[in-house]
Order: sequence, then structure tokens, then C-alpha cells
Amino acid sequence: MATLVTGAAGFIGYHLCERLLARGERVIGLDVMSDYYDVALKQARLDRLTGQAGFSFVKLDIADRPAMAALARAHPGITRIVNLAAQAGVRYSIEQPRAYVDANIVGFLEILELARGLKRLDHLVYASSSSVYGGNAKLPFAIEDPVDAPLSLYAATKKANELMGHSYSHLFRLPATGLRFFTVYGPWGRPDMSAFIFAKAILAGRPIPVFNNGAMKRDFTYIDDIVSGVAACLDRPPIDDGRTVPHRIYNIGNHRSEDLLRFIRLIEQACGREAIIEFKPMQAGDVPETFADIEATTRDFDFVPATSIDEGIPRFIDWYRDYYKV
Repeated sequence: MATLVTGAAGFIGYHLCERLLARGERVIGLDVMSDYYDVALKQARLDRLTGQAGFSFVKLDIADRPAMAALARAHPGITRIVNLAAQAGVRYSIEQPRAYVDANIVGFLEILELARGLKRLDHLVYASSSSVYGGNAKLPFAIEDPVDAPLSLYAATKKANELMGHSYSHLFRLPATGLRFFTVYGPWGRPDMSAFIFAKAILAGRPIPVFNNGAMKRDFTYIDDIVSGVAACLDRPPIDDGRTVPHRIYNIGNHRSEDLLRFIRLIEQACGREAIIEFKPMQAGDVPETFADIEATTRDFDFVPATSIDEGIPRFIDWYRDYYKV
């Protein structure tokens, strides 16, 4: 028995591998090591996993059909899959749309085909995104809300993943769960995310861009809470009763919508420096506020986020200073 974690050298994937390995599980990590952001950071995460008991790594593009077929033959003991491999980023999807179709649509199809062909599949968990809610003005965002008006191609590909997951669950009775992640931050984070961008600029004495003239709110969710939610979900697959499709969707967020400017103030305090703020208009594809309704997630997985931004931001800055020797 083994869990396949795709995107294992990524932010969430790395932390999830650490959690599963700490529980004594066997983990097969998969990552293509793309250069969307600093490959050295991905390699540093991977180096911390390599050599741990129970971990093996495969460098692979999930959109590569022959390579995925070879993976299935080489690892017949896979019984669970967590698909975190994706092309992320709302803004980048405007510049490089084909990258999103390749990774998020074609790649996810190959994940579904892999799952379909396994001798035994206990659970497929895959990453969706709060971006699917588009311009939804109702707060907090609930899984019952309409999500048929995406504001970016990235959001459209994530909604497509949910539809594809549902169809395969219906046709082939695959137990599958999609998780809509809300803005994740913390140690070993992604350089294209706001906490990383702000910390880097503040510590270097450079201006930071703040969009929508600062009138932004986000449901910032600390990485440890995210991983707790993913692991709890993985352990509790949907039951196939023969009547309903064994496919579910959940929000994974902090259930707090924080002012972006307060988020920045906490980074300033942790850095010991003031930010030079450049206010800018709203960017295409962006939304002014996100806020997760996690009632179902708490009910079904005992998911209770424990980390406020007051605690999480100093932890992130401590890691940033140590990793970059600032």
C-alpha cells in the first residue's frame, strides 16, 4: 500500500509528504520540477524528503501518457492518490494559457486514467481552488454556490477538474474528493504568493504592489492547517452506496476573511521594517474578497483551523530569514 503524491516538491505537496511519512506511511512523490518558479527551492524541499524511510521519488510530467502508464506498472501497490500537481497562478494563466490546459486538463485526465486502472483505489484527493467561485458576491463562499462564471482560465481549469472527477466517479465508481484551497501561506511557500512577494520586497527595501488600491480581503490559511485538512480527508473517502456518486467537494480555508493591509502590517512587524506600498488598480482575473464556508469540512473531517495570521506570519518570516540568510 502506498500513497502517490503528485507535486511532491511543491509547497503543499512537500508538507503533505512530511505529514504522511511522519505517520509511518509509504509515499511515492512525483514532480516534473518545472521552472515556473525557482527550481532550487523545489529541490531544497525535495532534499528534505529524500532519504526518509518510506519515501521514493519519480520525476515525471503527469501529462505524459506513456510515462504515467510506466509509473502504474512500476508501482502496482498504489492505493491512494493526492493530486497536487498543477500549473498554478491566476495572473500567469493570462500570459501562458496553454500551460494550464497541458498540466491541469490533460494532466488531470491522466491522473484519472491512472486511478481507473489501479487494482485497488481507496481514494483520489485532488486540488481545486477558491478561484472557482469567480465573482461570487455572496460571503462566505459555500460549496453549494454557483461556480459557472470563472474569471480566469486557471479557475476554469479547476472547475473542469471537478467536473471530470465527478464524471469518472459516476462512470467507474472512483472514490474521489476535490478540495478548494483558499490562499495558502507558510514556511517553504511559493515565491509567486503574496506573503513571499511582500516579505522579499520589504526586506530588500523595494516597493510592494497592492492591488484594488488596498481594498482586498483574503481567507489566508496556514500550511499546517491545510495539510491537516488534506490528511483527514484522505483518510475518509466517500462511501459508495450504489445510489449516489462517490465524489465530493469541500472548502479548505481558515474561515476568516482578513484585510490585506492588516496582513501586510503583520509582515512589516515580523520583518522589523515598513513597507513601501504602491497602490494599483484591480488586476484582470482577480477578486476583491475570498471567505471560506468550512461547515461541511468541519462536520465530515473534524477540520478546525488553528493558526491565525498573527501566529502564522511570524513563523513564515522566521523561515524566510533562515532560508535566504537575510
